[in-house]
Amino acid sequence: MTEGGITELLALSLPTIIMAIVAYYFFNLHTKNTNNQRKFEAFTQRKKDALPIKLQAYERMLLFCERINPIKLVVRIKPIGESTEDYLQLLIKNVEQEFEHNTVQQIYITDDCWNLIITAKTASINKLKTIANQSLNTQAFREKILNVYQHESPATDTAIAFIKSEVKKLI
Repeated sequence: MTEGGITELLALSLPTIIMAIVAYYFFNLHTKNTNNQRKFEAFTQRKKDALPIKLQAYERMLLFCERINPIKLVVRIKPIGESTEDYLQLLIKNVEQEFEHNTVQQIYITDDCWNLIITAKTASINKLKTIANQSLNTQAFREKILNVYQHESPATDTAIAFIKSEVKKLI
């Protein structure tokens, strides 16, 4: 091949090579965009599917907090004798059973929310123990609980307020 033939061949094939490179670039870009869009749509769908489960977990934890509220606890659970210690243990056992029943919900709620719920549970039990130590019998124990919480909010109220704020963020 002559020098003029090589130059002519290059002149003719150079636009084709450039077009092939540009076409490859755009095809690659289109493929990446399509894949990213599919990933985003799958992520959005998973998030949409998970929302009802998360909301149910928050509902259950709010119900847990309501059920371990000391005022509601002593109204719902009647003493079986006159022993303050026996009644205290019955209340604590009820709180622990409620907690165990809802433990799995922690995978659906935030760590901050879960920690606050555990703190509310612990604070409620500790307050019950403190009041029990100051009471002579179950009747006095129940009355003292009702009196104490007329003047102060139970720790469960803080947890409930936090749960409500978390749900507002989700919706």
